Amino acid sequence: MTQRLLDIETRGAGLYEFTARLDAWLRETGAGDGLLTLLLRHTSASLLIQENADPEVQTDLHAFFGRLVPPASDPAMRYLRHTHEGPDDMPAHIKAALLPVSLGIPVSGGRMMLGTWQGVYLFEHRARPHRRQVALHFS
Repeated sequence: MTQRLLDIETRGAGLYEFTARLDAWLRETGAGDGLLTLLLRHTSASLLIQENADPEVQTDLHAFFGRLVPPASDPAMRYLRHTHEGPDDMPAHIKAALLPVSLGIPVSGGRMMLGTWQGVYLFEHRARPHRRQVALHFS
């Protein structure tokens, strides 16, 4: 069993791929076969496994969730009460409630068993930059 905290710096809302960092960590640990578990230690961002070949996928996902859950300043969101941290805060919590904050990825021979076009992403829901932490656990 091996654990680590991985820091991910964001520049604001959007998807940030960190698959290569996970690959490097698994190599460092000498991982064989097992399960890699990820837990995002925040309530206003999410984790996703998503296509990593065409960047338009990430752009479209970000746009879709922006339309699905607009900022608190949008008239459609006037029912929100938690607004003192900015118009993007409560919508970020809603997005994080809809999307996963933990992932389990099988590992075989030290490599994640992701599909050809799959990558692991942190989906930042807040507008300003943040330092996010992902807890990694391999067993």
